[in-house]
Amino acid sequence: MSGARAVAAILATDLRQRLRTPRFWLLIAGLAGLMWWCFPAMDRDYLTVSVGEGMRGRYSSAWIGMVSALMYSSTLSVAGFYLVRGTVVRDLETRTWQLLVATTMSRGAYLLAKWLSHMVVFALLIGAGLAVGLVAQMLRAEDLRIDLLELVKPVLVLTMPSLALTAALAVWFDLVPWLRRSAGNLLFFVVWVMLLTFGVSQAEQAPGAALPWPGDPHGLLVAEYDLSHAWPTVDAGKELGLSVGSQALEGKAPVLLDWTHWQLSAATLRARGAWLGLALVLLVLAVPFLDRCAAHVGNPRKALGDGARLRWLDAVLSPLQRGTFGTLLAAEVRLALRPRKAWWWLALLAAMGVQAFAPEKAMAVAVIVAWVLAMDVFARLVLREHETRTAALVFTAPGMRTRLLQVRALVAVGLAWLLVLPAILRLAVVNPQAALSALVVGASLAAWGMATGVLFRNGRMFELALLALAYIGVQGGLLLNVAVAPMDTLRWHLLGLPLALAILAIGWPRMETR
Repeated sequence: MSGARAVAAILATDLRQRLRTPRFWLLIAGLAGLMWWCFPAMDRDYLTVSVGEGMRGRYSSAWIGMVSALMYSSTLSVAGFYLVRGTVVRDLETRTWQLLVATTMSRGAYLLAKWLSHMVVFALLIGAGLAVGLVAQMLRAEDLRIDLLELVKPVLVLTMPSLALTAALAVWFDLVPWLRRSAGNLLFFVVWVMLLTFGVSQAEQAPGAALPWPGDPHGLLVAEYDLSHAWPTVDAGKELGLSVGSQALEGKAPVLLDWTHWQLSAATLRARGAWLGLALVLLVLAVPFLDRCAAHVGNPRKALGDGARLRWLDAVLSPLQRGTFGTLLAAEVRLALRPRKAWWWLALLAAMGVQAFAPEKAMAVAVIVAWVLAMDVFARLVLREHETRTAALVFTAPGMRTRLLQVRALVAVGLAWLLVLPAILRLAVVNPQAALSALVVGASLAAWGMATGVLFRNGRMFELALLALAYIGVQGGLLLNVAVAPMDTLRWHLLGLPLALAILAIGWPRMETR
């Protein structure tokens, strides 16, 4: 099999597997629908991409393309990772790799095909967003001239190098054994946050100077540099800052600026080409490690040895094992806790210590950390039979489907409460509303983790959402930080809890057939 034919065959297989699932198209439709929010009308009180104070470009093809590029570059670079990763792991765990390696296909061709399949998925998502942007341009009617080149140019220059790097990292995280699951999802989110701020300090230290090379991987500095020089006479000749995200107008109408053409400079092309080159270099560097990483698909003997350290767990759970339900409950707890590494227990002990003795702000952060430590339990508890393909066997026992769901819900909620027990006990004395909020949030996380598991058949979407909420909560935002407006947090989770339970009730019985 020639290299080109091998790449095409693997690419086509991956795409068929992705495109044949209705949830993939629902996700594309959902993300495309969200793009409509990025193009508010004149009478709306917010902007999503603005320059200066309350200023934006008219909805020309160039500005539509720039807004789409910046929004996708900053959001899809993280959400896309959780969407596309897993294809290499699937080949390794299903032993498909052993069949592929027996052909004349090169290792480089295999990894290139996986990287290209990620990029095609990103291209489909971006294409749907650009289509929404064109509809917005027609309906907003601020500039009706359609220029497809200017529409696509920002996406090609800004977004694709960013997503190329995300796709290369997705391949690496699938290869490295200890990064294939939740630990890798957590680490990538940290890496993404670091990359998001890369180069910003240079721009702050030298405002108005030449573009810091190579800029940031998401292209925000490149866009800010070029846009700030596109309107040199606006705002008394001051440079215009770039804001990506919701900006409130506070009752003022936005100031519209004309921008119909993006004049690309050599410095811009070199900066974006550097990040694209880095993505390709990372892909090439993965080739020598492919065979070594493929050999690590799980070691049952090592897993047994890891679990043997928790002898105390058997003593703690022994009172439960006096009936069928209790025995099943004890088994689920063992399966959830025994694979935990020593670092996990140390991190948990540290988080619980902070909950018990630190000031309230640090305690709230420690509560979030404790829930993040258990995110794989919340996200993957309902997926065991799906991942091991044992659903048809397990669910043959009378009433097992109902009992198993009840047991796993009890384990998930109990773990969510147990991990933050020091904070709950402490808050029950000094701030009962926050204690109640912590109980409700814990139950909500458990319910939504199981619900998204049966809905998407993987835990990555829940882990992404939890990490994003954790980041917001650490900054003092709502939903996970129980010390900030606890009753508002409680109400939001109570509103969403019935939906999670409905998804779980409808989706769980279908786990056997899908």
